[in-house]
Amino acid sequence: MKYDFDTIINRRGTDSYKWDVAEGELPMWVADMDFATAPEIREALAKRLAHGVFGYADVTDRWRDAYAGWWQRRHGLTMDRDALVFCTGVIPAISSAVRKMTTPNENVILQTPVYNIFFNCIRNNGRCPLESPLLYDGTSYTMDLERLERDMADPQTTMMLLCNPHNPVGKIWDRGTLAEVGRLAKKYHVTVIADEIHCDITAPGREYVPFASVSDDCREVSITCIAPTKTFNLAGLQTAAVYAPDPVLRHKIRRALNTDEVAEPNSFATTAAIAAFEQGEAWLDELREYLFYNRSIIINKLLRELPEVRVTEGEATYLLWIDVSAIPGNSREIAEKLRRDTGLYVSDGVQYGTGGEHHLRMNIACPRSLCEDGAERLVRGLSEQIRGGDPICG
Repeated sequence: MKYDFDTIINRRGTDSYKWDVAEGELPMWVADMDFATAPEIREALAKRLAHGVFGYADVTDRWRDAYAGWWQRRHGLTMDRDALVFCTGVIPAISSAVRKMTTPNENVILQTPVYNIFFNCIRNNGRCPLESPLLYDGTSYTMDLERLERDMADPQTTMMLLCNPHNPVGKIWDRGTLAEVGRLAKKYHVTVIADEIHCDITAPGREYVPFASVSDDCREVSITCIAPTKTFNLAGLQTAAVYAPDPVLRHKIRRALNTDEVAEPNSFATTAAIAAFEQGEAWLDELREYLFYNRSIIINKLLRELPEVRVTEGEATYLLWIDVSAIPGNSREIAEKLRRDTGLYVSDGVQYGTGGEHHLRMNIACPRSLCEDGAERLVRGLSEQIRGGDPICG
């Protein structure tokens, strides 16, 4: 490999949210990576830093071209550059959309289990989360389209948050499924906010389907939230975009973001995004290979040593969704005991809503030695819990 993903970078003492843990603990929970971002991005930021003046920044045509060029090359979506609006993050964009494009007590659909902060975006703005759970067959997930239509048909439902690819289950939604979501949303006058922040972290050889690329219905009902932050580990720079092909929705989201004052970049936000999308492809392709090998480490160790626990089939994200239904108790209890006994800190599935009660979420975006350490702690801790409470293991 050209790029180094093996070196462990000490993140303790760097104000890292993820690594604010006790000595000896291994945090594999919150979704940021333990890799330095691509050297090409670091070089661009160093050049900007050397300039020494950090006044008000603006969004440029080069920023728009960088986004549009990336989505054309990588994902086959031809963007109208004027339909791109800068924002400081995907979550600020979602919160603004909920706050400004719905009214209090209206329903916003969530397909659970789903990213837990979506619930905050809804409840904190006085709206009602409407869970429309995914279907789980013990191996993988699909959308319950009959249930989704009933939920959209409720006149009190005005918005849906679509996670594409889906966090935490790692699902890449297929074109046919997305087309049906768009058709139903158009029929029932529901605006779809598509969170596509994980779109570039897919298995080698697999690509995601941008919701806005699927059909006229999807384009007309959607606002898509995108960013280089998950892909290139840039979350702390607060740089993202929304893509709204429909001019009416574009006007509404532009006004929402500006009213909430989250539509202006800091001195490094556009520099990082431009460098990522213009120069980051080779780094990303190696990263994807590395991440999905890490994924195989966890899966294979569980298969060999603890087959009662299994990883849900996943084609995207660096997050494993682990089925622990063979262990007594809910996932919050299991995760807390795992941390106490082994120091491994993973996310419990309870916080992701209906369907997460018996799953753990594990972040494997780390150097291989840390991944192997995490695999050992996971199997050891869960084995002890099974032996302690499940008679099938004697």
